[in-house]
Amino acid sequence: MKEAQEEATNNNDQATSLETQDVVRGSSKVVECKRWIKIALFTMFVFSGQAVATMLGRLYFKNEENSKWMATLVQTIGFPLMLPLIFMYLPSKTTPKSQQIIATKPSWITLFMLYMFLGIFLAADCMLYTLGLNFLPLSTYSLICASQLAFNAFFSYFLNGQKFTPYIANSLVLLSFSSTLLVFQSDSERSVKKSKTKYIVGFVCTVAASAGYGLMLSVTQLAFKKVLKSQSYKVVFDMIVYQNMIASFWILVGLFASGEWKDIKGEMAGYEYGSVSYIMNLVWTAVSWQVFTIGCIGLIFEVSSLFSNVISILGIPVMPVLAVVFLHEKLNGLKVIAMLLAMWGLTSYIYQHYLDDKKEKAEAKIVNREVDLIETRISQ
Repeated sequence: MKEAQEEATNNNDQATSLETQDVVRGSSKVVECKRWIKIALFTMFVFSGQAVATMLGRLYFKNEENSKWMATLVQTIGFPLMLPLIFMYLPSKTTPKSQQIIATKPSWITLFMLYMFLGIFLAADCMLYTLGLNFLPLSTYSLICASQLAFNAFFSYFLNGQKFTPYIANSLVLLSFSSTLLVFQSDSERSVKKSKTKYIVGFVCTVAASAGYGLMLSVTQLAFKKVLKSQSYKVVFDMIVYQNMIASFWILVGLFASGEWKDIKGEMAGYEYGSVSYIMNLVWTAVSWQVFTIGCIGLIFEVSSLFSNVISILGIPVMPVLAVVFLHEKLNGLKVIAMLLAMWGLTSYIYQHYLDDKKEKAEAKIVNREVDLIETRISQ
């Protein structure tokens, strides 16, 4: 009688264990599904925000004499749009109390130094991008920006422990080579309005901006892991707001110190499409850059800085086509070759990411099987 009761108890325990495992697996699948939905949403933000902001920025510079500081300011001044999101993702709503107690918050001095560094760095990087966009055709500018992936991979190797594989190395070489090709365009292939000196300045500024952006992404990922140490999306929006606030402050200082603020009224009156279009251009450029920033930093938070950079680079093959359709720029043979090389490099990196994801799933299955075997033996 006792043996039958013990056997029934063991069977019940084993059934309970199996049900618990099913619940855990089901919940893990739901969590993973939600994570991929977030990644897809952030990816859409990156694509749409980058494309719209870059196109509007190029339209702003149809008159080359327009304010460089104003074009830089709209890249960061939209940060107040993020304030409601900060209140939506308060730690008390998104993080269990146990995690809030265990997690050690960095001191305000550490946070101040972090956001100050990122803000100043962002302001300088935005100005470099502005000069590149002003002095280069949009298609050329977009393809040169592909080099930021190589810089990001380089910095990620030292700061984030990024591993290099043959596919990643192939991707970096192709992307770097595709942007370098554009240096050798003949004068006849350049815009008539662009002098040789301006073209060189634009090229150097865009490459420098790409290097700075790659470093900034790696530092941001490092900050999430080593300094902020939080699983709440509040830290993402904090990062966006504070670094953009500081960057906007320094850009405003530059705007008033340079005296360009005096010419804004004249720019508005002389804008080709009218003063209302001038204002709408600046407003929607600011909104678009904030949408891009949410997607970019969200992808760093969910995956990595290199993955975030790859997603932003994926929009590059589209930009030359949009420039031809909407801005009537010429898509010559050298640009087509550079675009194809960029697409090849991106495909190589994406394939490596696919292999890594497949390997992680296989390792997770092995671990789950081992856990199941151990639990089965214990229950017996």
